[in-house]
Amino acid sequence: MPDGFSAGDTAFVFISAALVMLMTPGLAFFYGGMVRVKSTLNMLAMSFISLAVVSVLWVLYGYSLAFGPDAGAGLIGNLDFLGMRGIGLNDLSGSIPVTAFASFQLMFAVITPALISGAVADRAKFSAWALFVALWVTVVYFPVAHWVFFFDNGHGGWLGDRAGVIDFAGGTAVHINAGVAGLALCLVLGKRVGFKKDPMRPHSLPLVMLGSGLLWFGWFGFNAGSALAANGVAGMAFLNTQVATAAAMLGWLAYERIKHGAFTTLGAASGAVAGLVAITPACGSVSLLGAIAIGLIAGAVCAAAIGLKYRLGFDDSLDVVGVHAVGGIVGSLAVGLFATGHVGQTAQGLFYGGGFGQLGKQAMGVAVVAAYSFVLSWLLGTAIHRTVGFRVAEEVEVAGIDQAEHAESAYDFSAVGASLARALSAPGTDRPAAKPAGKPAGKPAAKATDKTAAKPTDKTAEKPAKRTEVDAR
Repeated sequence: MPDGFSAGDTAFVFISAALVMLMTPGLAFFYGGMVRVKSTLNMLAMSFISLAVVSVLWVLYGYSLAFGPDAGAGLIGNLDFLGMRGIGLNDLSGSIPVTAFASFQLMFAVITPALISGAVADRAKFSAWALFVALWVTVVYFPVAHWVFFFDNGHGGWLGDRAGVIDFAGGTAVHINAGVAGLALCLVLGKRVGFKKDPMRPHSLPLVMLGSGLLWFGWFGFNAGSALAANGVAGMAFLNTQVATAAAMLGWLAYERIKHGAFTTLGAASGAVAGLVAITPACGSVSLLGAIAIGLIAGAVCAAAIGLKYRLGFDDSLDVVGVHAVGGIVGSLAVGLFATGHVGQTAQGLFYGGGFGQLGKQAMGVAVVAAYSFVLSWLLGTAIHRTVGFRVAEEVEVAGIDQAEHAESAYDFSAVGASLARALSAPGTDRPAAKPAGKPAGKPAAKATDKTAAKPTDKTAEKPAKRTEVDAR
């Protein structure tokens, strides 16, 4: 290998890439548990198809558009690396092979469109979704990744390398990008049948907890791996990720206890994800105390933000806007407040004597990415909706999208039902005897007077049940 190669850094980045890859199945379980049982497989498949579509496009042209030499003004890479041509086994990016760097960045490209899927759960055609993923990463994610992640000594992406916007691991390029795209898509597709009327509770909170645990585990690769070396910055990013996530869970649980009167497992899982989102752009520039503050703020703010869909009337099925868009905004702006200048960046935030300069840059990055993502996502979604159709028929949505789109169901209860029927019809089974036709079974019940009919027999019946976080969402 050439001079400058580090086997340790390379191994660290490959392990981090594998951890980030695991986040997409983790997201599938997280989202899959949050939907109703009739949409479980569709939700899982919407994440898994991103692994297939984006991986192929990344090799064909995605890496070149995102990380190829700048084609002009820091807006997009050129096509020098189409099909990964011109990249040799011994070519380095820093201390690691270019192939290792490309593998790591691929996993970011995979999970970003998968995040959007939660906003349109229960009502999107699978084929239309796959088409949207292919188009969206091409015209939205690849350019934004170039703006934010491509550095070339002042000649790289216009937001990160030229304007000085700090996004260590994807607060703008991944979370704000996906969250705002989710808002655009749920506006295009409209509300689910029964929104605000029918209960739409998670069908499996254990799956939600499993998914959030896998996301938390994989996020160490997402954040610490973005140092691209096994060094002190990676160590600080790792610790910041842990404590911010823990603080966000506490912040979310405290909010829902005050607001809804209960600590829910869904709240714990959602709070953890909100903390992971918020610390992503800041984990390489803030102290541990700053990370705790960011987590607490994100947990409470995101918990409050998920109620926006009821007040504003948009149906963001699994709170992609409230968690990813809002969490990404909180974390990105927090860099302008809490950056110490002594971690992995030299820029200082407002609370560390840096004035409003970095905060202004962060706000610009948030606004630009949000506006670009919303407009392009809305245009793509509308074009698909008006041509091939993006939303399933109403009767399909009501009956269950899994059977219509995948010819499968997540859980097979037929064997259980057949066994129960056989058991009940078996000889010797104790069953209540049929009543003789035409004969009363006993004395008629005494007529209830107005007083007895109006008076409840159980005092607890007078009290309404507590409205939990699950009910609120």
